[in-house]
Amino acid sequence: MRPAILFPLFKPVTALPGLGPRLGKLVEKLAGAHVVDLLWHLPCGIVDRRFSPKIAQAPHGRIATLTVRIDSHAPPVNPRHPYKIRCTDETGVLELVYFHIRGDWLSKQIPAGTTMVVFGKVEWFNDTAQITHPDAVVPVDSKDDLELVEPVYPMTAGLPAKTLRKAVRAALGDVPKLDEWQDPAWLARRQWPTWAEALTRAHTPEDEGDLAATSPIRCRLAYDELLANQLALMLVRASQRRLAGRVTQGNGSLRRAALAALPFSLTGSQAASLEDIYADMAAERRMLRLLQGDVGSGKTVVALMAMLNAVEAGAQAALMAPTEILARQHAESLAPLCKAAGVEIGLLTGRDKGKARQAVLDRLASGELPLLVGTHALFQEDVAFKDLALAVIDEQHRFGVHQRLQLSAKGRAVDVLVMTATPIPRTLTLTAYGDMDVSRLTEKPAGRKPVQTVTIALDRLEEVVNGIQRKVAEGARVYWVCPLVDESEQSDLAAATERHAFLRATFGDRVGLVHGKMRGPDKDAVMAAFAAGSLDVLVATTVIEVGVNVPEATVMVIEHAERFGLAQLHQLRGRVGRGEKPSSCLLLFESNLTETARARLKTLRDTEDGFIIAEEDLRLRGAGEVLGTRQSGLPGFRMADLAVHGDLLAVARDDARLVVERDPNLASQRGQALRTLLYLFERDAAAKTLRSG
Repeated sequence: MRPAILFPLFKPVTALPGLGPRLGKLVEKLAGAHVVDLLWHLPCGIVDRRFSPKIAQAPHGRIATLTVRIDSHAPPVNPRHPYKIRCTDETGVLELVYFHIRGDWLSKQIPAGTTMVVFGKVEWFNDTAQITHPDAVVPVDSKDDLELVEPVYPMTAGLPAKTLRKAVRAALGDVPKLDEWQDPAWLARRQWPTWAEALTRAHTPEDEGDLAATSPIRCRLAYDELLANQLALMLVRASQRRLAGRVTQGNGSLRRAALAALPFSLTGSQAASLEDIYADMAAERRMLRLLQGDVGSGKTVVALMAMLNAVEAGAQAALMAPTEILARQHAESLAPLCKAAGVEIGLLTGRDKGKARQAVLDRLASGELPLLVGTHALFQEDVAFKDLALAVIDEQHRFGVHQRLQLSAKGRAVDVLVMTATPIPRTLTLTAYGDMDVSRLTEKPAGRKPVQTVTIALDRLEEVVNGIQRKVAEGARVYWVCPLVDESEQSDLAAATERHAFLRATFGDRVGLVHGKMRGPDKDAVMAAFAAGSLDVLVATTVIEVGVNVPEATVMVIEHAERFGLAQLHQLRGRVGRGEKPSSCLLLFESNLTETARARLKTLRDTEDGFIIAEEDLRLRGAGEVLGTRQSGLPGFRMADLAVHGDLLAVARDDARLVVERDPNLASQRGQALRTLLYLFERDAAAKTLRSG
């Protein structure tokens, strides 16, 4: 149960003044559904009106506050011309300029003969100062009612800035007095304010310095969020560790047979990762390990060895993949090694129906089928194992934690090995997988050739198509990736459907098209035709990022490469360079590149090391965008920026570890305050693990 003291912060935003159902929906879209979400929505700038010169001293282009006498109004004869108001002080003349004014509204609001205070940007034309559509014009006695330093928030269409500011002020009034959860000595050393003070000052910045991610205000709030994240992971890990495990230790016979059938020997990092995995499986606590490896680093072989270890011990193992095509690919690539070891491997996807499906289920339940590869179909209730000891989950960021737990619940004290081919920066690994032990595959198996990467401006498209034509004539197969499916009025990006039609003019019916809006079987059929060689060119959206293995494909064209993230570009490039022939990746870009886009393409051109690329991606784009974290189940931070606050993350991890070691049930005074912190940052699931403690 969330503590009652936090109830005001979890009211709907529509409980705040000025936010009815319509505007409430816009705020919900912008920041979130609760009052606390609006408090996490911090200003991105300020309007500073403290500068108040005389008219003659007001510089061009500067926002200023001027006290002036209203001399006269000059309404336009032609309605298309501006409405002007002449103002003066002892140093000169100022014109207030308005467009599309009807009636006598202005003459009533700003009557001639009065002294008024004017806020706005001063511009000089023909030796006369002007302010076009001033921010405000108020009587002198109302000057103190206006904010001289006004926060500027990220906005959404249709929501007035004034309404949002008013709602934030009301939300700040709802902030309760909470017990301090941070160590007092740590706060004093860093000279950080209290949580409530930091939050208030974040929304009432005095200058640009207060907005900086490195300011004491922002650092305090970022650290609170990082501590909540790390504490939640530590508590989940501790609760997992309390669950009874099992010892799974084989005799090595099946593994030796499979390794003997491999056309290459294991790399050093594969061997080291397997040592970690075998030690985990032999221990009496449950394994929860993340295996990170770049494209082509040999994760699947490591997974198979771990699965064979379970079979040697008389148990079963399962490998779950996010897509049917990837599940089938795993089953096909593992089949020869399993055959060499004399172990049967089965496949179960959503497409399997009727008697064939039931036969797999029966043999699985009896223990006759020791290894199973599948998709989400493995979660279904009628899928029962005789004795599941190991669950391997591929591309973890495509699955939620609850799905991981669902699969591990299909056996007794199941060990879990999670794999990802998406290299994740170390800081993101800590925030997303802090409840797991981590192994990394840092080498590529022998035989994998480097991919030549070149950048080409889009205005040379005709040259690119001619070059592709020559490659196809030599027997090459080509991927052509576009960012959108259909032409969009809001975007100038090439649509996959349009590019497909364009390339058909050159390559005829040997051009295929796949995208995320297609039905699964239709998509699989096109991919299968490309793999079989019936198609020379496959136009696609990023649906091919994971799960296609066509060694004959040697060219990857990525259109509008500047619009993709580095990690995603690296994943796409990993689709080629899988066979004997040299491969290339062409990054087509718009000529007016931003500095960030230019740096991103240069990084990709200069290195194939996925971990270097991932760290650079984090630096260039920030954690919210890396891997598309908002869609992938990785945590999105509101206060913390991992590219800036990486050092704070390391401290938060140490702090959380110490707290859980000394006070595992958060029963102390600080522990109780930390429980509140968990609920404040909506880590409710972690807080609930404390009930049994």
